[in-house]
Amino acid sequence: MRLLSLVTLALCLLTATAQAGPKAEESYGPGPQTFTLATGSPGELGLLKVLGESYCTPKGCRLDWVKAGSGQSLDLLKSGEVDMIMVHAPAAEKKAVADGWAGCATLIGSNEFFIVGPASDPAGIAKATTAADAYNKIAKAQAKFFSRGDNSGTHKKEMDTWKDAGLEPAGDWYVVTKAFMTATLKRANDEGGYFMTDSSTWAAEKNNTPKLAILFSGDKKLVNTYHALCRQTDGKPASELATGFIAFVASPQGQKIINTFGKDAHGEALYNDAAYAKKYE
Repeated sequence: MRLLSLVTLALCLLTATAQAGPKAEESYGPGPQTFTLATGSPGELGLLKVLGESYCTPKGCRLDWVKAGSGQSLDLLKSGEVDMIMVHAPAAEKKAVADGWAGCATLIGSNEFFIVGPASDPAGIAKATTAADAYNKIAKAQAKFFSRGDNSGTHKKEMDTWKDAGLEPAGDWYVVTKAFMTATLKRANDEGGYFMTDSSTWAAEKNNTPKLAILFSGDKKLVNTYHALCRQTDGKPASELATGFIAFVASPQGQKIINTFGKDAHGEALYNDAAYAKKYE
């Protein structure tokens, strides 16, 4: 009898774990109603906290942030483990909407990618004419390069750039971290390597990475547009709170938060608003 009880208890615990869904990194707002959102840098850098609290406090709801890169965020949305996402993977986003399991696609803002590296610039990428040219120079010099390697939006952009360069990077010089943006940026600083980081993370972390410098920027292909998407079932949004939050982020109030976030702490905004981003759609 006792063995049966233990087995039953174990099965209950496994079921509860399976139903619990992904772990929330942080939560914003008082509740009791909740919705879940998966994203990477906007959560890491604190923008999501400001947006979430501004939306949830007057509504009496709670936003649970699941920390995930764009690829994993899309997977979580498809499996129904989160209600919405904020991502920067345009091709995958369009396919998700076309396939019917994602909707509410809304442009919310942008930043851009910088290629940073040691100030000595051993590969000479400061003289590059395009991002692909910069990558060609890094590969030719076999200078240490850090890749997130995690199917995030940043990783997708990196791989698109290698493709533009006509290269498949491999070798001891090409280091895959399987880590998020900030952690990989700091590793590039500590180990003297190149890395493609978004401008928001760079603005927030540049004082913590003194051995690195922006060595290449300005290629229009490195502009990074963010969209919000909600989960759809039977052709309809699955969460009213999520669709309300997307509308809030796209509203003048939400856009002002995006367009000014980071100025007090870093002397510059970390993100551009949707009006600016629209030029690069």
